[in-house]
Amino acid sequence: MPKGEIAEKEPAVLELEAGTYWWCQCGLSDDQPFCDGSHTGTEFEPVKLELEEEQSVALCQCKQTDDEPFCDGTHSTLD
Repeated sequence: MPKGEIAEKEPAVLELEAGTYWWCQCGLSDDQPFCDGSHTGTEFEPVKLELEEEQSVALCQCKQTDDEPFCDGTHSTLD
């Protein structure tokens, strides 16, 4: 599957409450790292993230990760 547009070359480190979140896979959202519907008309779909309890997460914003929606460090290899 193709990768989305690079939104930022660093992860979004967030403390999130328990709940359901939708991670932007296309890189076009103005609400990074979350989906705002900008993927409409593209081949991308948001990725569902369900948290059962409050936790700290590092969400990928370069959209090149192989561990969606989490950062796997790929941003450090980008030009």
